[in-house]
Amino acid sequence: MAKPPHDPRTDPDVPKGMSIDLLKDLHLLTRDGQLNADARRKLKQIRHLVGLLRPALDDVLARSADPVIVDCGAGKSYLGALLYELVLGPAQKGELVAIEARPELAEQAASRAARFGQDRFQVKTGAIAAAALGKRPSVVTALHACDTATDDALALAIAEKADHVAVVPCCQAEVARQLERSRPADPAIAALFAHPLHRRELGSHLTNVVRGLVLEAHGYKVTVTELVGWEHSAKNELILGKRVNRFDAAARGALRALLATFSIEPALVRDLRARGLDPTAEPERG
Repeated sequence: MAKPPHDPRTDPDVPKGMSIDLLKDLHLLTRDGQLNADARRKLKQIRHLVGLLRPALDDVLARSADPVIVDCGAGKSYLGALLYELVLGPAQKGELVAIEARPELAEQAASRAARFGQDRFQVKTGAIAAAALGKRPSVVTALHACDTATDDALALAIAEKADHVAVVPCCQAEVARQLERSRPADPAIAALFAHPLHRRELGSHLTNVVRGLVLEAHGYKVTVTELVGWEHSAKNELILGKRVNRFDAAARGALRALLATFSIEPALVRDLRARGLDPTAEPERG
């Protein structure tokens, strides 16, 4: 189906060259083309993430004839639709794969891609861990994939040796539950999560620290930064990784020490161990 024409737009919140009809379809603009407060917040987050992903996207577009961008836990596919519209469409190459477990959202995303002529946008319905990609992903992303869905995205990136990975974690409660059972010998460590509120906050922080160390353990150079200002979202941590080596022995040692200190074993570590990719294992030499 032919792609609808772009309407002229000069708003600073609307990316240059973006289809106004597509933004309306995504409910990022109202029916009369206006921005309400919630849509403005969502659009700003996605626009910033696309901007922060630009170096990775430019890298894979320059080095690969047909790069594959995988968006995990895609939800309503805001990110995928904008990545295609702003990056893959103008580049006239590359494929975007959105993975979404909820059939109704996956169907909506696939239908929208067809209506707007995004013919290299495919949607896979089901769990991230069960997705059959067919080709090695160049970039793996996950924007606000809840709880361990972010870990599933990271495990996919590591297992498939993706060149780049970018995740903005959402709610995460698993490590907080593990801390509730933890009895560290050091009273100073125990005091860090003696109260339920601190346990929840520390659990969230430790989860993301582990995620960064796991990426480093598997050879990724990691950057952790803010996505947008905290006034826009409390779930604002962006973890970026670029694969530069096969492994990092120092990161593996630090990860082992962290897990032992707090008596935790997050989902990402368990998943990778089950795949034979234990991020705490001493790397084989030679």
